Amino acid sequence: MNKISAILSVFALLVLSSCHDSPEYDNDIYGNFDALWDIVDSRYCFFGEKDIDWKEIGERYRSQITPETDQIELFFICAAMLDELRDGHVNLTSRFNTSYYRKWWSDYPQDFDERTLEEYYLKFDWLTTSGIVYKQLPGEIAYMRYPSFSYPVGETSLDYILAILHKSRGLIIDIRDNGGGALTNIKTLVGRFIDRKITGGYIKHKTGPGHNEFSDPYPIEYEPADPGRIKWDGPIVLLTNRSCFSAANDFTSVMKTLPNVTVVGAKTGGGGGLPFSSELPIGWGVRFSACPLLNPAGECTENGVDPSPGCEVHCTPEELAAGTDKILDFAIGMLKDKPLPGGEEEEK
Repeated sequence: MNKISAILSVFALLVLSSCHDSPEYDNDIYGNFDALWDIVDSRYCFFGEKDIDWKEIGERYRSQITPETDQIELFFICAAMLDELRDGHVNLTSRFNTSYYRKWWSDYPQDFDERTLEEYYLKFDWLTTSGIVYKQLPGEIAYMRYPSFSYPVGETSLDYILAILHKSRGLIIDIRDNGGGALTNIKTLVGRFIDRKITGGYIKHKTGPGHNEFSDPYPIEYEPADPGRIKWDGPIVLLTNRSCFSAANDFTSVMKTLPNVTVVGAKTGGGGGLPFSSELPIGWGVRFSACPLLNPAGECTENGVDPSPGCEVHCTPEELAAGTDKILDFAIGMLKDKPLPGGEEEEK
C-alpha cells in the first residue's frame, strides 16, 4: 500500500471511530428522517465554510412530514434537505433513486465540447493509453487529456507518453469535465512534474460530533517518480472548467503550486472533502463529505480552485460549435513562442 492510500485508510478508520455513538432510531418515517439528520449533523465537515444552519434546516424539512407521508415522498424531502449542503459529494441512495446535487456545475458555463476538440484540434487523430488521450499539436506543443481520475495511470504508460511528447515547447494538460476518481492517481501524475518531495496539501478528520471538532491538519506529501522514469520539467498549462470536481479539484490545487504550471480556464467545481458513507434504518445509503482537504497554504478547497491570475477564460457554446475552443487557444498562445528543449529550433 502506498503512502497516500495508507493515510486515507487511517483517516477512514478515524472518522468511523472518533464520532459519538448514534442513538437507535425506529424504522418509520420520523425515525429515518431523524437518523439522517443526526448522521450528517455529527459527521459532515463543511458547515462552517458554507455558513449552514443545520438545525434550522432540519426543523424546516421535518415539518413537511406527516403520518401519511410514504417512502417515496420521504425520500424527496430528505434529498431536498441534503441539497441545502450544496455539495456534489452528497448522495441519498434507495432502491428507486439516488439523489445528487447538480447546481455546483449546472448553473455555470460548460466551457468545453469534446467533439470540437476531436474534430478541430486533434483532427480525429490521437494516441491513447491509461485513459489519457495525447498528441503533439502544430507548433511543437504537447497535449494530453485526462478525462477521469477513475482511469488507473500506469507508470510505463506515462513513460511512453512523455517520451513521445518530449520534443515540445510546453505541455497542455486538459482535465476539463473530469469529475474525479482515485486520489492515488494524483500522486502518480504529480510525481512526473517534481524533482523533490513536496507537501501538496493537508487533511483533517472529525474528532467529535461538534461542527468544529477537527484534528490538526495532517500533511499529504508527494514524491518524485522513481529514478529512471521520464519526467517533465518544462512549461505546463493546466486547463480547467467548472466540471472539474473532487480528485480533479485536488490535482488542480497541487499543480497550481508548482513554479512551471499555469492554470487556464474557469474555476473548478470544488469537492474538497473525502466522502463518508452510512445507512438509515430503512436501508437507504447516505454519502457525504467528512474529511476536509486543504491546499498547501492550509485553505479549504471545497468551493473550487481559481485559475492563475489573468488566466480566467471562457468559451460560449456558439464558439465551440463553430470550432473555436478559446481556452485551448489561450494555452497554445502561451506556449507557441517558448523555446524547444535543448535550445535549438527546428528548421522550418
